[in-house]
Order: sequence, then structure tokens, then C-alpha cells
Amino acid sequence: MKFALVTVAAGWLCAAPAAAAEKVTVFAAASLKNALDAINAEWQTQGGGEAVASYAASSALAKQIEAGAPADIFISADLAWMNYVAEKKLIKEGTRSDLLGNTIVLIAPKDIAKPIDIARDLDLAGLLGDGRLAMGAVDSVPAGKYGKEALQSLGLWPSVESKIAGAESVRAALALVSRGEAPYGIVYKTDAAADPGVAIIGTFPEDSHKPIIYPVAILADAPNAAAAAYLDFLKSRKTRPFFEREGFIVLN
Repeated sequence: MKFALVTVAAGWLCAAPAAAAEKVTVFAAASLKNALDAINAEWQTQGGGEAVASYAASSALAKQIEAGAPADIFISADLAWMNYVAEKKLIKEGTRSDLLGNTIVLIAPKDIAKPIDIARDLDLAGLLGDGRLAMGAVDSVPAGKYGKEALQSLGLWPSVESKIAGAESVRAALALVSRGEAPYGIVYKTDAAADPGVAIIGTFPEDSHKPIIYPVAILADAPNAAAAAYLDFLKSRKTRPFFEREGFIVLN
């Protein structure tokens, strides 16, 4: 009996470091970086273990998940790409919920920024001149899709369609404006707040595009058993200040 107890104890001690080394992997929309980095640090501080995030456009992340990339949690910047993953039976049933909301804005480099009213009579093409309007790729990146929809709704799309600088993610579009490579850009309010090199010069009317919703879910093949606890933490009141500080609207 003593030998059996020693064997079990030794086995537990050997397994403990491996379990401790496990980390929750989150595939998250690029616009979440600032808030989620802080939340992941807080998760670890409170004893939850390590959590790491891979940031990219929701479209790119959904395709990676479809290709079998190992991850525990997916946070999309729109419903469409979460639906895409769900239709392929790649999320765990009963774990999906709407986590956050956001707003899209027009930005300019801070040193030349002047407030404007975004409406049907806006001469956006005239403002751009020979410059480009930086946006996420309008056929795939959620921020780009929301931006195109808003421009179409306001009747501005035909005049600027040929002036779009499509970027691989909303953060890439933000960088184009911050570096002065594009005079204007359409990004989320939260992204604009994260970069001191840009300023918000106008906010798109809420009724000019579909509601901006960030859904979250555990992936069907999540390798880490801690994913459920992490998701509970992510949706708890403890994380609300981290999201709200960046300008997100907490939905749950």
C-alpha cells in the first residue's frame, strides 16, 4: 500500500509541471489587442495561468481555425466570421455569446486633424485629393466591411471606391494613417484611442451600418481544459474596466 501511495504521489508530481505549463490560446480580432493583453496579464496575476493571444483580422483567424490551427477561444469582430466557424462545427455548442460592441470612426494624422460632420453631403473624395482612404480589406476584414456599408448607406462609396487602401487588418489600416501614408482612415473607435498619432475627426451614424458585435466562443477542439474558466473570467465584471477603458461597449 505504501508503494502504491508513493507511486501515485510521484505520478502527480511529474504531471503537475506539465499541467502548469498549459496555456490558454486565444485567437482574437486585431482591434482587441490593448484590452486583451491587459486582461491576460490580470488572468495570470489572479492565478489563472498563462493566456496568450494571436491577433489578426477575424477572416484570417477563421481560416486558420478551419485549417486546424490549435486554439482554445475565438473572438471575432463580427457575427459573420463566427457564423462561418460555427457552420463548420468548429465551436463548442453552448459556449457562444455576444461579448462587446464598438463604433467606426474617421481618423486623420493628429497634426492635421480637423473635425467634420459625416453625412450625405460630405465631399470625402475631395478631402482625400490624391491620397487614399485606409480601411481594412472591404470584402473580408470586419472593420472594412462595416466601413464600406456605412459609405454605401451615405451615398459616398462611388466617389471613393477607387481611392481605397485596403489593409490586412484594422490595425494595419490604423498604422497607414498614423505614419502619414494615408490622410484619412476608417477604423474602430477603440483603435483610434490606442494610437496617439491619430485623431478621430468624425463618427459614422449608427444607422449607417449593421451593429458592430464581437462574439466569443470556445473552439470544439480546444486543447486546454482551462478554456471554460478563462471564458468565464473574460465575461465577468472583473474585465469590464479593461474593455471600457479602451472604448468597447460591454454587452453581457
